Amino acid sequence: MQKLNALRGLFAISPIIVLLTVYLCGSIIAGDFYRIPIAVAFLVAAIYAIVITKEGNINERIDSFSKGAANTRIMYMVWIFVLAGAFAKTTEAMGAIDATVAVARSTIPANYLPAGIFIASCFVSLSIGTSVGTIVALTPVVTTLAGQIGCDTAWMVAIVVGGAFFGDNLSFISDTTIAATQTQGCSMRSKFYSNILLVAPAAIVALLIYAFSGNSIGTAEAPTVTVTEMLKCMPYIIVIAAALIGVNVLAVLALGIVSAAILGIAYGSFSCIGLCTHIGNGIMSMGELIIVTMLAGGVLEMVRLNGGIDYLIQLTTARIKSKRGAECAITGLTALANICTANNTIAILSAGEISHDIAKEFKISPRRSASLMDTASCFVQGIIPYGAQLLMASGLALVSPIEIIPHLYYPMCVGAAIAVSIIIRKS
Repeated sequence: MQKLNALRGLFAISPIIVLLTVYLCGSIIAGDFYRIPIAVAFLVAAIYAIVITKEGNINERIDSFSKGAANTRIMYMVWIFVLAGAFAKTTEAMGAIDATVAVARSTIPANYLPAGIFIASCFVSLSIGTSVGTIVALTPVVTTLAGQIGCDTAWMVAIVVGGAFFGDNLSFISDTTIAATQTQGCSMRSKFYSNILLVAPAAIVALLIYAFSGNSIGTAEAPTVTVTEMLKCMPYIIVIAAALIGVNVLAVLALGIVSAAILGIAYGSFSCIGLCTHIGNGIMSMGELIIVTMLAGGVLEMVRLNGGIDYLIQLTTARIKSKRGAECAITGLTALANICTANNTIAILSAGEISHDIAKEFKISPRRSASLMDTASCFVQGIIPYGAQLLMASGLALVSPIEIIPHLYYPMCVGAAIAVSIIIRKS
């Protein structure tokens, strides 16, 4: 591992500091988080990261940046964004969103909708093991629902995002669970039992908040649901059912697009030419999100190349003297790696080996270290404005990621639960 002093270490991670400074400070000064597009902040950070990198000439640095921007992980996310945009616009055009909202309003009292959405989001994400898939399926529905029942859109979207991370953290088929258990050498079952004790109180607190918050929602008359509206809900039912049985997320979205296309043409919502137009519009609507994702991949690759990840490992593992300190180091290392990679699975893989060594030296059980890593990564991923989940949610709901963050009660409760669990341990 490359040893860096404090000055060189801060220099290595300075592109992240530049990114946050341009976006957050610029938006605060402007008094509007829409005035500074996050793509502009990433562009500034990208140019800065290339300029400060000393290794190689300018062409070699751009090549390194491009490899980070177009690695397999990033391109897989681009595929998801493209299909998600097509699915969202197609279902909207054929009436699936309005129909699903009508069904929800007719079956669930308005004051219980926030709690019901949180439970549904938790269940779906726990079953399919992906926070992104859950957000893609539910965000368009709650966005329309918020407008009809008079709720803040960002608040309703935050409910979905919070529930999505509940399942991402606990699911046996989640990539974060697989990465955490494999790097720490424990079974998924033992990690689940350790993890549920950590996050269940956070989920209960969040659920109570949503249950009591629902009392302020108006009690507008519920609509009458027709058979046609029930059938128009099928694309979402197909998407969730396919995901539950383990179908790949890209295939899930493709199935959703096909089902929406068939129903839309059958009910005369659009023609074949119109279908192509809606799919094209959906893909184009994800343009900024795709650009931001690729810029993020490039910036984070330059941080890694300059030794930023090594510095964070060095910083978080210094002066460990007790089990409590070791758990703080494992948690902090994973959290910082997640801030610099904007991907919870990559963060776990990056910090996995050193966390395993720390846990072994201080006799922390593998299931405890795996639980801390997975939970810390999901906590950070749930609140950073440039993570794929918040970018996806904000893109689908047409709100700023910063507007969603203050309402992310579940991730914030998870962060508090991690801190309390470390503080109250005996040593």
